Amino acid sequence: MNSCELTASITALANALACKLSIDEISLLASSLVQLGDTLATIALQRTLCENSKETTKS
Repeated sequence: MNSCELTASITALANALACKLSIDEISLLASSLVQLGDTLATIALQRTLCENSKETTKS
């Protein structure tokens, strides 16, 4: 899947969900997904830093 297909799929999913949810439910889902994304980004960065640290100490 290329980047255009990915963003189109995400937009379609958002529209499908929005049709079925109330404004409050959309707001809660959106904020929850932002938190999920932020947490995953933090985990990914922490893993990268740990891997880089291991490679640095091996050199």
